[in-house]
This record gives sequence, structure tokens and C-alpha cells, in this order.
Amino acid sequence: MHKIGIVEDEGSIAELLKLNLELEGFETEVFDHGGKAARSLDSLINKDLIILDIMLPEVSGLDLCRQIRGVSQVPILMLSAKGATSERITGLKAGANDYLPKPFDLEELLLRVQNLLPQSEQNEVKTWQIGQVQIDFNTYIAHDLTKGENFALTKREVELLELFKEKEGVVVSRDEILDRLWGKEQFPTARTIDNYILSFRKIFEEDAKHPKYFHSIRGVGYRFTP
Repeated sequence: MHKIGIVEDEGSIAELLKLNLELEGFETEVFDHGGKAARSLDSLINKDLIILDIMLPEVSGLDLCRQIRGVSQVPILMLSAKGATSERITGLKAGANDYLPKPFDLEELLLRVQNLLPQSEQNEVKTWQIGQVQIDFNTYIAHDLTKGENFALTKREVELLELFKEKEGVVVSRDEILDRLWGKEQFPTARTIDNYILSFRKIFEEDAKHPKYFHSIRGVGYRFTP
């Protein structure tokens, strides 16, 4: 499980990041103060990725980024309300690998996170085709072979698709999906899974209202029919 450090002093944004990253299967630790993060540098750099706000108390995100780069090459995604080109250049020169202005789109942030994380576990090319849509499990891209369109998938969506691939033709209960993808320490609702299925139908089904592949089994769970 990848570990992500969140350095953000705005409580609502930190909570939003923490919640959604953990729903995607990441382990997170929040540092709500620039000075505290600097004093916990050993813990911070022991992550697979750092999401770093620029405007922080005591020690700015830019200064903290430079401190981190003095001892580690851990990937850094910098966040800032300042979105001007000059500000982005300053952040990248300080050592950030990527820069995302606030307010940000959550899906875009999750994709940037995935792109920055170590890819050593994804060297083997893995693809799967559902109807006229081909999934690349390495890049998290679904490609519609008929329309020539690409759809970006999240880490959690890919994990759920891999589970359906493994369980082709078999009914998979909601409890099994929750335990397999979220574990025992997180408690998303069954409605969360319903939303993933609705998203899959929009991407993979010719008619989302009359699905051929992703079926809901009332009171039990879901079945993927190849």
C-alpha cells in the first residue's frame, strides 16, 4: 500500500484529500503546519508521495520542498491558490515534480497522484477488453476502439475491474468487494460501489440502462458477464 504525506493547513482541504485518497486505497498522514512538517522531516520523506501546499505557517511549502530535496527525491505534488505561470515555475524550480492550482478537480488530482507514484509494480503490460473498450491496467486508461475515445480510470476503479475479471460470471457480494478493496478499517457504504458500477456502465455498455456486462443482483451484489 502506497503511503502519502499531506502537508496542508486548511482543515477542510486536508480532510477532503485524506478521505478520498484513503478511499482509493492509499495510507495517508496529515501535517497541518509547515513548522511541524519540517520538524517531522524523517517521517515525511518516508512516504511514496508528498502533497504539499505552498502557503503554510512558519515554514512555507517552497522552503519545505527545498529541505526535502536536500535529503530525498520522494515525488512532490505542490498545491497552491497561486496559479500564475511564474508561481508554477517557482514551485517546480524548488523541486516539485508537479504543480496543481487551487481550486482543483479531485479526479485530476487523483490521476496526477497515480502518475507520480512509483510504477515498479506495473512493469508487466496488462490489458483487458470489455466489448469495444480496452483497459490498460498499467496506465489506468480505458480506450473505446470504436469511437477512439479514452477514459481515465482511478486506482479504485482498476482494482474493482481486476476483481470482476478474476470473478467472471460469478456473483460477488458487496461485503466481499468492501473487504477486498477497502479492508476492515475503512467503512464506505454500499452506495459507493453502486456509483462505481454506474460509472462502468457509462464507459463499457452500449446501453447503460440495459447492461450486458455489469449486472446488479438485488440484495446480494454484482456479477460481471463476459
